[in-house]
Amino acid sequence: MKTALIELLTKHLAPDLTADEIGNLLEIPPDETLADYALPCFALAKKLRKSPAIIAADLASKIADDPIIAEAKAVSGYLNVFLDRSWLSARVLELALAPQFGAGGAHETTVVEFCSPNTNKPLHLGHLRNIAIGESVSRILSFNGNKVYKTCIFNDRGVHICKSMLAYRDFGGGTLPGDSGTKPDHFVGDYYVLFAKKAKEDPTYEDQAQQMLEQWEAGDAEVVALWRTMNGWAFEGFRETFDLFGTSFDREYYESQIYKKGREIILDGLARGLFQKKEDGPVVVDLADIGLDEKVLLRSNGTSVYIVQDIYLAHLKAKEFNYDRSIYVVGNEQEYHFKVLKAILDLLDTECTGGRVHHLSHGMIELPEGKMKSREGTVVDADDFIWETAALAAEEVNKRWQLSEAEVKERSLKIALAAIKYQLLKTETGKNMVFNPKEALRFEGDTGPYVLYSYARASSILRKSDVPLDANPWEVSEFEVRLLKKIYLFTDIVKLAGARLTPSTLSNYLFDLCRNFNEFYHECPVLRSEVAGQRLALVTAFRNVCGQCLELLGIDKIEEM
Repeated sequence: MKTALIELLTKHLAPDLTADEIGNLLEIPPDETLADYALPCFALAKKLRKSPAIIAADLASKIADDPIIAEAKAVSGYLNVFLDRSWLSARVLELALAPQFGAGGAHETTVVEFCSPNTNKPLHLGHLRNIAIGESVSRILSFNGNKVYKTCIFNDRGVHICKSMLAYRDFGGGTLPGDSGTKPDHFVGDYYVLFAKKAKEDPTYEDQAQQMLEQWEAGDAEVVALWRTMNGWAFEGFRETFDLFGTSFDREYYESQIYKKGREIILDGLARGLFQKKEDGPVVVDLADIGLDEKVLLRSNGTSVYIVQDIYLAHLKAKEFNYDRSIYVVGNEQEYHFKVLKAILDLLDTECTGGRVHHLSHGMIELPEGKMKSREGTVVDADDFIWETAALAAEEVNKRWQLSEAEVKERSLKIALAAIKYQLLKTETGKNMVFNPKEALRFEGDTGPYVLYSYARASSILRKSDVPLDANPWEVSEFEVRLLKKIYLFTDIVKLAGARLTPSTLSNYLFDLCRNFNEFYHECPVLRSEVAGQRLALVTAFRNVCGQCLELLGIDKIEEM
């Protein structure tokens, strides 16, 4: 549709303007009654040595009789174009009914790292936002033609891990997660909370945790065995949550395996004069010339700080995947860390420069009652949040449908996950957000249940009919035109979402698409229509695009609601 118009305009504007330049200039007016597309002619005035008004009028007269044009007119320096409705309907259906409509042809290799939990506590609501963004961005990039690898690093060592271990050793009494029916990672997290409580009562408890870390680093058999056991519990719980939320990773890394690595990279940089060694022993990098602070890389005792393992891991991923871009989905509290990381990688000037590294920063998440604090045990565990939301969804399911207990459980969980993921993704990635489960579960408005219901409605229409699809032109109504135009936009939207790394671009489009479909549904009979075949083809096109959007957002479709 847009491509055909660009080709037509290029015939009359070449060689002064290329097809790409015309495509960049074309606009979709905010008021659809003004035009389907508008070409501002102000940028052409200098090249063509004519006023914008004359250019617009001249173009309007030249293209007015083309078969794809219903109306072309000049308005205040703009060329406003309405496309022929019969041509539009046939063209959109031809595209949208084809397999892989909207799929791109990019050929970059991209690594997306997300989640990256600590093994001292279960995943929480903040992790769900991170996972939803990372999974959706990965799917969008893959759909756009990129080779995508999803990775995760587990932070499975350090004093915070030892805090859970110490509390369990002192107060666990040898109990196991299964003894109380507690999910294994929740079981570990309970002892992290207990540690914080005991540390308030005993000021030496923090020192004891540090001593345990030193024992672990020294290879103390008893401490290492306890570490392996409790990490195993955490990993078991994480996998269950990943499965529940519908995510997985192509490659997993563990801090315990790499925390000592990267020192050689720093020493090489020191030998090359990129870093400096202070008189008191530490190795630092001075980034003042680019507006950053001096950063310690190696302590006086020769051990490395946390960023050094990130430097090593960046090099390791570059070696393993030969990536064009490495994306880190990490909260906005780490923005400075990634500025420093990128700067150091640029200084090193190896196979993984800072220019190939991108920090996809996301905002924090709160509940209506306020912020979450893990040490005090007020964090909302991911599993609890999912199942509590599913319980709320079950109340709505029971109001609307007569289903068996098993069907209620299955449907309410899918609706809950759709509500959670959609709500997490529709908010612009960089912004903080407040998550209200009751609002997210509404079946009206900009919610996951609403878009699921729209998809199920289209599926229901198609199940009820045995009329063959007909993609031939017909006399379309304004509601059909709106839906056709919105379906066509999918290709541009999914490319834009990939370029900006913004799932919210796709979710906002999906809501508008579903709203257009439901307006069409209420105003245009399908099965009782004289053009049932054409309208069924339109319903099918909507269902294809809606289903693809849901998949790219990581939301499971429901065929019947």
